[in-house]
Amino acid sequence: MRQRPLTAMVLLTAALASANVLAATHKVEIPVRELDLAIDNAGNTAPMWTFGGTIPGPLVRVTEGDEVDFTLLNEAGNKNSHSMDFHAGRLDVLADFEAIKPGQKKQFSFKAEYPGVWIYHCGADSMSEHISRGMYGVVIVDPKAGYSDKYPKPDREYVLVHGDLYETGASAEERTAGEKWKGVLVNGKVFHYDPVHDANASIALESKPGERVRIYFVNAMINEWAAFHPIAGIWDRVWDNGNPQNVLHGMQTMSVPPAHAVVVDLISPADRPTNNALVDHSMKHALKGGITVLMNSKDANPDKGRGDQLILR
Repeated sequence: MRQRPLTAMVLLTAALASANVLAATHKVEIPVRELDLAIDNAGNTAPMWTFGGTIPGPLVRVTEGDEVDFTLLNEAGNKNSHSMDFHAGRLDVLADFEAIKPGQKKQFSFKAEYPGVWIYHCGADSMSEHISRGMYGVVIVDPKAGYSDKYPKPDREYVLVHGDLYETGASAEERTAGEKWKGVLVNGKVFHYDPVHDANASIALESKPGERVRIYFVNAMINEWAAFHPIAGIWDRVWDNGNPQNVLHGMQTMSVPPAHAVVVDLISPADRPTNNALVDHSMKHALKGGITVLMNSKDANPDKGRGDQLILR
């Protein structure tokens, strides 16, 4: 009569032990690099501050329950103090997110407790300047439950981060006030993946007709909301913050505030080749760089949107 509770307890203990075995620790080290970086497809440069020398910084991808063992290296040749603020973890803003001087390192760890897509960014003073100079990146925390009917497996995945471009020399105060704003950087460049509006653009997102394309969209603009819309398409499903519990169906435009993110799925018609423009529907943003072209054809590059091709450089 008392065997059933004991059996249930044994099964629960085994399940918990299995979950602990499966959890992994990821050692992540990201250097800070202050450098001149191309901010458009013509190769024009601007003085930017970066994580790892790119905008956005390196993609960090883990599974819910994993541990992230992180080290920030502020390279000795830099001129400014920098820090790291992970939105994906519960930490100490004073101890863990403190700024470090050039030549110093900062180490801390956190557990990825919630699935979703998260921004990371520099939090050093002035945060407005550090973020708007390019100091941001993305963490994807995949759900430990894996894919399901409620969170189906995509055929391709892309990361898109919209950030600010300000005039060279714009002060921290001007950036905070939105003055001397020039445009939207899509993964580091204006019109990065838009050969329609920029003849110098040589890269576009690709998929085959009928494929489920998942976009991890992060708004890294310091002041402006983004209105993310697929021209000639409908978001089949949307997960606010990327959490499978926060699902919406059949959406046209998603409002994404600064330092927030969504995961959206787009499925093109399966019977013919088509194209979509993934746009920030605020015209101020769209016509200043915030447009990405997705080309859907049977000849789609099989590598794009897979493996290490989630952020097209």
